[in-house]
Amino acid sequence: MEDENNIMIEQLFSSRGRVRVIKTIFRLGEANISKIARITGLHHKLVEKYLLQLKDYGIVEEHRYGRLRLFKLNYTNPKTYLIRELLEALEET
Repeated sequence: MEDENNIMIEQLFSSRGRVRVIKTIFRLGEANISKIARITGLHHKLVEKYLLQLKDYGIVEEHRYGRLRLFKLNYTNPKTYLIRELLEALEET
């Protein structure tokens, strides 16, 4: 498990797929792995891997309802706000 306080920007943004997953969660607010995979066009297992990494980084949080796993942004982590601002600024240009 990564220490969420020591996350490096290179780790977070080193994968286009991971960035697509982050952007999708920002847009949807909350979603399960299948929906994120469908929207991003990424394989289910790859999306699951990215989500678990983002969870380890403290960027997303997971909620389980029986077998359903929903992922949403972890706004208790101040870095989540900064990432959102960065993505919004980059999409404007």
